[in-house]
Amino acid sequence: MKKTLIKIEWRGISIDIRHITKRFAGYDHIEVESAERVPLPITETGYRSLFIDPESVAHADGAKEFVLSWLDCEATSAAWKRYLTEDRQLSLF
Repeated sequence: MKKTLIKIEWRGISIDIRHITKRFAGYDHIEVESAERVPLPITETGYRSLFIDPESVAHADGAKEFVLSWLDCEATSAAWKRYLTEDRQLSLF
């Protein structure tokens, strides 16, 4: 089991990625957490935990690239675009 902490910035958001290899039953564990727990396209709370097969991580060239690709893919969703629009607008309620 190997533990790695990766710090990235994605679209102006500071993010910590914790990657533990072979954490459970041969699966890797990836935790993604935005620095201020702001929402991300993959989580409304700013935190996400994922158990994943090591081959998927290797295929993406590592945990950092896997998470970046995941964020970029989910950022194209209608839900994320709606969140960004609503976040920019002032609300009276």
